[in-house]
Amino acid sequence: MKTISIVGLGVAENALLSDEAKNALTKADLVIGSPRQLLTLANLLSTQKTAQLPKLNVLEALIESENHVVVLGSGDPLYYGIGSWLSKHFSTSDLHFYPAISSITQACHRLAVGQQDVTVVSLHGRPLAKLKVELKANKTLLLLTDKQSQPSQIARLCLATGFEQAEIIVCECLGYNNQKVSRFTATALAQSQQNFDALHVSFVICHQNQGYLPEFPGIKDEHFETGKLGSKGMISKREVRLAVLSLLQLSKDDLLWDIGAGCGGVAVELAYWQPKATVYAIEHNQQRFDCLVKNCHKFGVISNLNTIYGRAPEVLSELPNANKVFIGGSDGELPSLLCMLWETLPEGGQIVISAVMESTKSQLLAFYAQRTDRDDCLSETLQIAINKGSTLAGQLVYRPALPVNLFSFIKRNKTS
Repeated sequence: MKTISIVGLGVAENALLSDEAKNALTKADLVIGSPRQLLTLANLLSTQKTAQLPKLNVLEALIESENHVVVLGSGDPLYYGIGSWLSKHFSTSDLHFYPAISSITQACHRLAVGQQDVTVVSLHGRPLAKLKVELKANKTLLLLTDKQSQPSQIARLCLATGFEQAEIIVCECLGYNNQKVSRFTATALAQSQQNFDALHVSFVICHQNQGYLPEFPGIKDEHFETGKLGSKGMISKREVRLAVLSLLQLSKDDLLWDIGAGCGGVAVELAYWQPKATVYAIEHNQQRFDCLVKNCHKFGVISNLNTIYGRAPEVLSELPNANKVFIGGSDGELPSLLCMLWETLPEGGQIVISAVMESTKSQLLAFYAQRTDRDDCLSETLQIAINKGSTLAGQLVYRPALPVNLFSFIKRNKTS
């Protein structure tokens, strides 16, 4: 009978194990872990074979080579640990978990901070820019990091995004005799050449935000990079963008195409506020595409926002199927594009389109009229007219912008 035991070692030089975990180790044919993890068990291992944790594409075969296998993990193997990977690749009936105190719990107790009052962010194997999505005023983050997200790099990112007042606390070697807790301001740490033990976690206490990262949907237009295009940089303006976000209601399992993404206003906001959704932003104008890529990095949405240089519908066949689509620009291809998208759209899928030009509005009105009375389509349209205040001869005046029409089409079962 196959048995895979996942043992959390706790936070200590010598593993802190329950009797059940010790019993699993005693019965093991093979114990797999990192060199440091295996060292913490030196006084408990005798006849068992050991192996260093290989790359994940090799690990499955290694586990299959023996009947009774122990895989060593962090204190809580199912929280950003090896346990989650094992749960996806092996039957849960074969898995037996023995958790212990994690570095996250230990760090919070070391600083007397309630674990419910911190946001844990794993940057291990992930780009540092991902942190931008989590930085918010008066928020406390606890970061799990790697060589690409060292404390000084975190400090420099805080400075670059307007969190100059952030406090960074580095907890090294927790549970070991040489454990150490160090406090820095972001400014001081960014200029420091100090090295830290590889075994560490970092707190970031954000304090005030004086930069461009948003606290709430509706990023200011001027915070988007539009390069030499300036005000012609093709971003949906904030007021329209908020309406688009509201119509699309992006959820964590959605996959969205943003066709004619321009410099990325809609795509960035969608990816920023729903980091578990997947967004593909398609743009064929080189200048706008370059700005789209810059905005993707500027706001840290590089994990779930994919930038595609090309023209729809040609490039769409190379992408995973979308259940939601936003069309901000179609370059004259709207009627045929709409028909193609509607045919391939899954049940429950949605298309939202914005239109300013009269020719585009007329095409959308025709598509809307064809589906108004059909039971397989839930359609909605609205017009947004914005008048922004400015001064003229020292007096307040409101200057009208061109109205924008938004159309939403949701595909539903004919019997619903």
